[in-house]
Amino acid sequence: MVDDEGELRARIVELEAEHQALESAIQALQQTAAPDLFALRRLKKRKLLLKDALARLRSRLIPDLNA
Repeated sequence: MVDDEGELRARIVELEAEHQALESAIQALQQTAAPDLFALRRLKKRKLLLKDALARLRSRLIPDLNA
């Protein structure tokens, strides 16, 4: 688990890069004549998992107002 703010931000940057790479791969696969629907589904699921992970990490950067 990442606790340091710098490490947290670095992890967010890593996940954003992977998310963008998946977006590019999905677009490329969709533009093929006969896209592999199984691979497409797998890429989209991974992209969604990354999006959720990014949201969780970003929420950890917001200070707790009740503290």
